[in-house]
Amino acid sequence: MAKKIMFVLVLVFASATPVKQAEAAIPWAEIIKQAIKRVVRAMDLLVQRRQNRQIRLQNAQKALENTMSKLKLDEIEDWVKKQRDLYKEYYQELKKVKAVISYYFRIKAIADKQAAILKQYQTAWSLFRNDKHFTAQELGHMQKIYEGILAETGRCVELLELVVKSFTLQMTDVKRLEIIERAAGATDQILDELNSFNQENKLLSLSRAKNEFDAKVVKSLYGLQ
Repeated sequence: MAKKIMFVLVLVFASATPVKQAEAAIPWAEIIKQAIKRVVRAMDLLVQRRQNRQIRLQNAQKALENTMSKLKLDEIEDWVKKQRDLYKEYYQELKKVKAVISYYFRIKAIADKQAAILKQYQTAWSLFRNDKHFTAQELGHMQKIYEGILAETGRCVELLELVVKSFTLQMTDVKRLEIIERAAGATDQILDELNSFNQENKLLSLSRAKNEFDAKVVKSLYGLQ
């Protein structure tokens, strides 16, 4: 991840970007936002379906129990077998529900961080692009770096989408957890790098303040002490 960001930085400082391009909206942000929504919505539906299936099994179990009093002796053995099979299926489904719910909270936590990345990018970029302490070329450089960060975030969201799809595919829990941890680690790193990059730009703006009043405005704008 760090190498990819550094590669983006090398490309950035190797060429200038016009201010008009720097002011253009970065399409990655909306794409990632919608992808995050899809991931969370898909996990919600998955949990709901699992829970509904569990409820149906519970109802079937109660129906079997209610018919026991009406059975004849030669029907008892068949009833016991059905009850045993139903209990087995029920507990297997209960195990799956618990697993899916645990995955849900892990994926939701990662998705929340990815949403935080979007929010921090959008907030910082809206301020930086209107900050007169940065040149048009610097804003162009800044946009390129943000594009790199958002592209990496998009790839992390794709990993979460892969995990969601894996519940309908033949994928082991070990592989599923491996993908989740990879997405979690990369997302944490991206968030740290974004925070550092934004902080550096804020301090750079402050260092270019022309007077004490200008410095106060910059501090207030970026929440600096």
